[in-house]
Amino acid sequence: MTNKLILAIESSCDETAAAVVRNGREVLSNIISSQIDLHTLYGGVVPEIASRKHTEKVNQVTAEALKAAGVTLEDVDAIAVTYGPGLVGALLVGVSFAKALAWAAHKPLIGVNHIEGHISANYIENKELEPPFVCLVVSGGHSHLVKVMDYGKYEVLGRTRDDAAGEAFDKVARAIGLGYPGGPKIDKVSNEGNPLAIEFPRAKVADSVYDFSFSGLKSAVLNYLNTCEMKGETVIQADVAASFQKAVVDVLVDHSMTAVRESGMNRFAIAGGVASNSHLRAALEEACRKEGISFYRPSPILCTDNAAMIGAAGYYELLSGAESSLSLNAIPALKLGER
Repeated sequence: MTNKLILAIESSCDETAAAVVRNGREVLSNIISSQIDLHTLYGGVVPEIASRKHTEKVNQVTAEALKAAGVTLEDVDAIAVTYGPGLVGALLVGVSFAKALAWAAHKPLIGVNHIEGHISANYIENKELEPPFVCLVVSGGHSHLVKVMDYGKYEVLGRTRDDAAGEAFDKVARAIGLGYPGGPKIDKVSNEGNPLAIEFPRAKVADSVYDFSFSGLKSAVLNYLNTCEMKGETVIQADVAASFQKAVVDVLVDHSMTAVRESGMNRFAIAGGVASNSHLRAALEEACRKEGISFYRPSPILCTDNAAMIGAAGYYELLSGAESSLSLNAIPALKLGER
């Protein structure tokens, strides 16, 4: 099966996105309509507003993606769509739209797991990358360490027990007055701070060397801020940001390298919105260099939510024969590997 075009749609959170991808690796178009400015007013994503904006934008974004790729709906071989995990209302917009398109155009429908999409973003810019490899998926809603056994076949080694890394970034950024979205703002401001200024905890989960826990770290930052306020001490925003970020990065790097060593694999990749963090990318690149393993990372635009990654994943799902029926529904708590 060669030269397959996938029209992909992504609407799991606050980006309405559509893309056309050829053979899972070549992006012909990747259109993203972001709602960040809108949700910044509220300090975070408001699900009802996100769903309404998806409804307004999904048709326009899809038409733009087809036009930018220089193809028509008739030219595509399948329609892929994120059906979970994510915000249920937001997911339903994309799923409903994709089902209608697939039915009207008589095209196969491919339901794609959002986390699998993030992992598959690595195939787009790293043409030589093929399974097996270990992948760290870190975003606003997810923190997973995954052994990618084959296309569409995954073993989740570890996951967060509470807050995802990106969620912790957002909450700490809000607490120190940086606002939303927290990840990029902490990444930027921490360049001016001392990452060794404050000793924040690096949580270990007793019964799992791979699982993450960031709620204690978040609480430690809040306690530090409260203590400073009670004592009348000045809070140096950049130092708090840098010290917090280092605590998160240290744990992510430590667990990732443990997984790489114990799996015996010589390839490691990162994915998800937090994977665009410059300090995390640099730390993992250095750790992989020391371990003598190959390091793969998508460009920042492919780390955040986009439809090209869904098209990449959808292509391999199509090859495996995993076509979805028109009864496909949104599954907000969908786990990696489930169908």
